[in-house]
Amino acid sequence: MRVIFMGTPEFSVPTLTEIVSSGHEVVAVYTRAPKPAGRGQEERKSPVHLAAEGFGLPVFTPKSLRGEAEQIVFASHGADVAIVVAYGLLLPKPILDAPELGCLNLHGSLLPRWRGAAPIQRAVMAGDAQTGVMVMQMDEGLDTGPVALGEVTPIGPDMTAGELHDTMMRTGADLMGRALAALERGSLDFTPQPEQGAIYAKKIEKAEARIDWSRPADEVHNHIRGLSPFPGAWFELELGGKPVRVKALRSTLGTGSGAPGTLLDNLTVACGTGAVRLTQVQREGKGAMDAQTFLRGAGELPERVS
Repeated sequence: MRVIFMGTPEFSVPTLTEIVSSGHEVVAVYTRAPKPAGRGQEERKSPVHLAAEGFGLPVFTPKSLRGEAEQIVFASHGADVAIVVAYGLLLPKPILDAPELGCLNLHGSLLPRWRGAAPIQRAVMAGDAQTGVMVMQMDEGLDTGPVALGEVTPIGPDMTAGELHDTMMRTGADLMGRALAALERGSLDFTPQPEQGAIYAKKIEKAEARIDWSRPADEVHNHIRGLSPFPGAWFELELGGKPVRVKALRSTLGTGSGAPGTLLDNLTVACGTGAVRLTQVQREGKGAMDAQTFLRGAGELPERVS
């Protein structure tokens, strides 16, 4: 089939690779425009942009798809279907209607739970035991279209959002490959989503990242792993007479109790109820390290963190 692919981050790349390797004709790749990054503020292309160039595919980076000129260009590709994986721009109705078979989206949750921008992180932060990927037909709503295929992914008790992301992007690529094969045969069926159980996965805000040790230990643990590796849940402790920001990248439920924020044993921290043991941290300006390495370089620790 003639396919337009629309995606931006690393999560999208395996699906693009699957589509190309399956023999479909990718007539255009749409991705977010390069952004200044790093110390030199040089423009950095998205992972999808780089992958598309590696395949020799034409790349388009419009800032919006609401203008008539961009919509005419999009329609001119003559695509059978558009595949959307974490693209990052809203698709207006003329774009949704342009491909003959519409636009299919790969979404990282078990819809209707966790519609929206951050479904992987929110599932971990909520302590969900499982999530998944789904192929849905896009409509003008926010992840409200009918669903065709899904694949369940278990979430381990100490699994981070980063680990879940990597598992789901591989599962999702395979799922979309199967969906395209069924679409080509004319056997891809869609089922409307129920409204019962719909929850929105709002974008992660920077203000959410600070750890609140007064919460129960399981909630603190889920918060840490749900924000790992990015943006990283953080706390402060005093080292050498000054406050130092430390990101908590990995944790597990610990033992013991005390006033919230109390350092019980090495990097086990008391919470509102129970305790969390930090197993991997990142001191401000340093790389990630395991707890023992951190402790060897930290010197005398304070009685509590904040």
